Amino acid sequence: MSRFKAREQGFFLIFEKIFNEDALDSIIEAAEESREIEFDLYAKQLAEGVYNNLDAIDESISSHLKKGWNINRISKTSLAIMRLSVYEMKYVDSVPESVAINEAVELAKKYTIDESKFVNGVLGAISRA
Repeated sequence: MSRFKAREQGFFLIFEKIFNEDALDSIIEAAEESREIEFDLYAKQLAEGVYNNLDAIDESISSHLKKGWNINRISKTSLAIMRLSVYEMKYVDSVPESVAINEAVELAKKYTIDESKFVNGVLGAISRA
């Protein structure tokens, strides 16, 4: 599986966890059973990493939003994408920040309605900090 596809699967898990209070393992198990898919190990690692570091990741995102914005104002889709990217930028040494940002922008282009510039802007600000 390509790294982009693994990120995409990780995004799906991170996005679903926003709406589901079950443990991540339960979400993965239910998704694999009901959708007849198998999640890539890297996708699972991304989702687990995000939720193990959620407070720090959300603080990083929040602190780089424009005045008057807060994390609750961000679409859930863009938030899941940014959480994944910030996790890779801060906690995965083998992924260059530019790659994490570019992949996030590609996910935003695919899954949001014209929010890729917003995602790029916030992640770029985090990268420069």
